[in-house]
Amino acid sequence: MAERKEEEFLDNLEALENEVFGEDEPTEDELEADELAVLKAERDEYKDRFMRALADAENSRKRADRDRREAENYGGSKLARDMLPVYDNLVRAVEAAGEDDEKASDALIEGVQLTLKELLNVFKKHGIEAILPELGDKFDPQVHQAMFEAPVPGTKAGEIIQVAATGFMLHDRLLRPAQVGVSSFK
Repeated sequence: MAERKEEEFLDNLEALENEVFGEDEPTEDELEADELAVLKAERDEYKDRFMRALADAENSRKRADRDRREAENYGGSKLARDMLPVYDNLVRAVEAAGEDDEKASDALIEGVQLTLKELLNVFKKHGIEAILPELGDKFDPQVHQAMFEAPVPGTKAGEIIQVAATGFMLHDRLLRPAQVGVSSFK
């Protein structure tokens, strides 16, 4: 009988422990479910990291392509700006020689004109286009630089009345605005 009471006592003690502390050991199904949940969370974390790394790589590739295109198109803009005074001087030489044909030799004039033509061909090959405003055109501050304003009868305010220097664009960027005189006549 003492043995039976001892067994009963132990059973009650075990029941009390389970009630207070829960089961001592989880079941095998519970362990597998916990491991599966941990593995799924780890998988989701790695998937998220992978997707972010993939997006970063794609953004880097696009940025590199854009930078390469810009360098290709606009990398020579400093050289192009430095060449513009050469163009200006050749134009002045042709205009000066044309005014006084007797003093200048025809061969010299022809040489300067051919040099100017070749320079314009090189400009065109590299995407440099001249901005050639006409008298009477409307002043556009995006591509023109007003050198002076003068009230000229027969014109409207904001019209170009004189072209002092040709402007140039490198693809879609302004290298130098066309320098113009603008009417202020009301």
